[in-house]
Amino acid sequence: METPALLTPTGLFVCFEGGEGGGKSTQAELLRSWLESEGHPTLLTRQPGGTRVGQRVREIVLSPETGDLAHRTEALLYAADKAEHVETVLLPALSRGEVVITDRYVDSAIAYQGSGRDLDPAEVTAVNRWATAGLRPHLTVVLDLPPERGLGRFEERDRIEAEGAEFHQRVRQAFLDLAAADPDHYLVLDASGSRDALAATIRDAVRPRLSQVVRRSEAGA
Repeated sequence: METPALLTPTGLFVCFEGGEGGGKSTQAELLRSWLESEGHPTLLTRQPGGTRVGQRVREIVLSPETGDLAHRTEALLYAADKAEHVETVLLPALSRGEVVITDRYVDSAIAYQGSGRDLDPAEVTAVNRWATAGLRPHLTVVLDLPPERGLGRFEERDRIEAEGAEFHQRVRQAFLDLAAADPDHYLVLDASGSRDALAATIRDAVRPRLSQVVRRSEAGA
């Protein structure tokens, strides 16, 4: 049975997605700083690794020392990280009316373990939607960059970054396809632009959604 989509009526959930080296962490931090300067309670987290359990999962799936994993094993580890994250971090913060920013979420599993690996993207999607109880971001920002440019920014690569060019190209296309299928909830940006220009565009996309958070909070008061 398909897990129904859940957009929480309180809080605002913003996700940063995209391939390697696109500046997700930088833009997530810039958005957090701006939101806090505007007086919005904000939580910045990442996946995998935003919980104690998730940090252990992160070590397994990203360390080159892990070596090869069965693709289903890898997919289930990422899904387990998301399940713990949603239950213990994301939903509690959103229920408090906070703005939650995450560096990666379900789309990364669909792109990397579904399209990047030899798994069925529909099956990976179903597992991750179940693991996250259907929780969807109000806005997903995809920072798009050709894989060769993004990977060129790293002197050392983790277990996933070390995959070949075709793998990363499939991942890139998967993110673009996900965004194209739901344009109301996605913002796709050319990550080769300047840091400040990208940050300004992201703020412009988030700002009207903040007013919706206020209206949701007032309606529930």
